[in-house]
Amino acid sequence: MTASDVRDCDPGEGRLSTPSTTRSPAWSADLPPRPTTALPPPSDRGSGAPDLFEVVAHFREGLVVCDATGVVRHVSPVAERLLPGVTPGELLSAAGVPGLSDGIAGGFSYRGRRLTARQVPLSGARYCWYVEDVTDSIGRADALLAERARSAFLAVVGDKLGHPLHPDRAAAAVVRLAVPTLAEVAVLVLAPRAGRARWWRASRADDEAPMVDSGALAAGDLPAAIADGLTGVEPHAVDWLVEQAVDAGLLSGLPSTGSAARVVPLPGRDEPVGVLLVARPWYDEADVELIRAFAARAGAALTTALLYRDQAEVADTLQASLLPVEPTEAAGVQWGTAYRPAQAGLRIGGDFYGSHRLVDGGSVFFLGDVSGKGVEAAVLTGQLRQCLQALHRLESHPGRLLRLLNDALLETTQASGLGRFATIVLGVVRPQSDGGLILTLAGGGHLPPLVLRASGEVESVPLQGMLIGVVPDPRVGEVTVRLASGETCLLYSDGVTEARGGRRGDEQFGTERLVSAVTGCQRMPAQALAERVEQVTCDWLAHGDHDDIAVLALRAAGPSGRGARHLHSVPAPADPDQQEEIDA
Repeated sequence: MTASDVRDCDPGEGRLSTPSTTRSPAWSADLPPRPTTALPPPSDRGSGAPDLFEVVAHFREGLVVCDATGVVRHVSPVAERLLPGVTPGELLSAAGVPGLSDGIAGGFSYRGRRLTARQVPLSGARYCWYVEDVTDSIGRADALLAERARSAFLAVVGDKLGHPLHPDRAAAAVVRLAVPTLAEVAVLVLAPRAGRARWWRASRADDEAPMVDSGALAAGDLPAAIADGLTGVEPHAVDWLVEQAVDAGLLSGLPSTGSAARVVPLPGRDEPVGVLLVARPWYDEADVELIRAFAARAGAALTTALLYRDQAEVADTLQASLLPVEPTEAAGVQWGTAYRPAQAGLRIGGDFYGSHRLVDGGSVFFLGDVSGKGVEAAVLTGQLRQCLQALHRLESHPGRLLRLLNDALLETTQASGLGRFATIVLGVVRPQSDGGLILTLAGGGHLPPLVLRASGEVESVPLQGMLIGVVPDPRVGEVTVRLASGETCLLYSDGVTEARGGRRGDEQFGTERLVSAVTGCQRMPAQALAERVEQVTCDWLAHGDHDDIAVLALRAAGPSGRGARHLHSVPAPADPDQQEEIDA
C-alpha cells in the first residue's frame, strides 16, 4: 500500500480517499501474507512520515484490502477481531462472510455481532472493505426505541383509563388495552365479592379489535396463583399456570403447551383490587416490568371506579331515604303529589310532604319547606319526616303536634349551629259518612292552602302562624275546613308562587296566576291537579333556575275513592289502571 492509497485518512472518521488510477500498483504478487508483521525496520522508514499500517491499526473500522482477483492482501487488527474467518492470501469470497463474500455493502450479522461494511475502489482494480462493529450502537438505539414505545403505550393507557368511572367499563378497558401489546389473551379477575369473583377477558382477533367477554367464578374455583395474586403475592413459578387457567375456563382457546403466562396483582388502597393474567408464547424480564407498570395504572383506575361505585350506592341509598314518599292511602281521600327539586341531578331538596294513618281512621298529612336547598336541606327534611313519623303516635292534634315538631327542630338546629328553619302546613283529615272530609289544619309560617269548591270557586284558607325552629312556643295558626265530595284542598311550596319567568324572566308566578291556573279544575282527580300545577309552573320558568317545587292535593273522593299517584320531575312508568283514570 502506498501513501496515495491512504491519502487524507482520518483515524477518528475511519475514511480513506479514493486514489488516482494513474498511480503505480501498491502490491506485488510476492508480498508476505501478513504485511502487518513484515514491515520494514524503523530505521528504513522516513523520519517524518508515520507508518501507514500503524495508522490503519488505530481506525475504528476494520480494513480488508483485496487485489483485482479478490485475494485478501491485508487485514487490519480491528478486521482480524471482527472477521476471524478472513485470511490474507485467500479469496475473500471463500471466507463465508455475508455481504463481503457477495460484494454487497450494508449491514449484516456475523458470529453474534452486528456489522456494517462499505466498499471503496482502489487503483489497479483493487478495492478495500471498511467494516465497523455497530452492535452496541444498534443495541442502544433499539433500547431507546423500546423505551419510547413503552412510554407511549403507558401514556395511552393512562389516558384511556382516566375516563371510565364504572367498574365494568374500566375492567373491559384494561383487558382491551393489554392486547396485543402485552398478551394474546388477557384476563382481569376482580377481588371476590359475596363469594364470587368477576372476570373480564380480551383475546387477539387478527387485525380486528380484541374481543372482550366476561363471567364469574366462585372464589374457591380460582387457580392457586390467582388466589395468591389477590393477596398481593406475585407468583414466580408459573409453568403450570396456563394449564390450570385453561381448566378454569379463563384462557379458553389458548393451547396449554407452547404458551407462557404471568400473574400480576393490581394494587388497590389496602389490598389488591384484582389480578391481571396475561399469556403469549414468551416473556422476558423487560416484558414483566412493563406488565407491572401497566398493572399499577390499571389498579389505580379500578380503585377509583370501585370507590365511585361505592359512593354512588351510598348516595343513591341516602337519596332514596330523603325523597318525598307517596302519602299513605286512606278511605275517602284521593291524594295527588308532584315534586321537582331545584337541583335535578341530586333528585332531593328542601321541600317535603307525606302522610301517616291514625288509629281512629283519620290521617295526618303535611307539606313543608326547609330553608336552603340541596343536600343540607334534604338532610333536614329527612329529620323532620322522621320526627313526624314518631310524634304522630304520641299526639294527633295538629297544633300541639306542630309545637312538638318545633321543639325537636329547634333542638337540632341549636346543636348543629346551622340556624335552619322551616315552614309547614300540618293537618288531620277524617272522612265523613256523606263522602266529605273534615280537615283540621295548623300553620307554621307556610303559604295558605287553596280549596277548589264544587262550584268552581277557588278559596284561600286563612291559615297563619310563625316559622318552625326559630323560637320556643311559636304562635301556631289553626283552622278547620270541610270538603264536600268532589272538592279538593291544594297545598304547595313557595317554589310555585316565587317561580320567576315571563317575558323578561324576572317576574314571579304569584298566587293570582296559580288561582287562575286551577280555576275550572274542580273535577280533576287529585293527581292530575298536582301535575297541572307543576306543569304550569315549569312552563312559566321556561327551563330557568328555580327553587324546590312541591305540590300536595287531597280530594274528597267518597268511601270508594281511589288512591294516589306520585309524580316526580322524571315520573316512573304509570300504573295502567291509573293511566286510564287520568285519560278519563
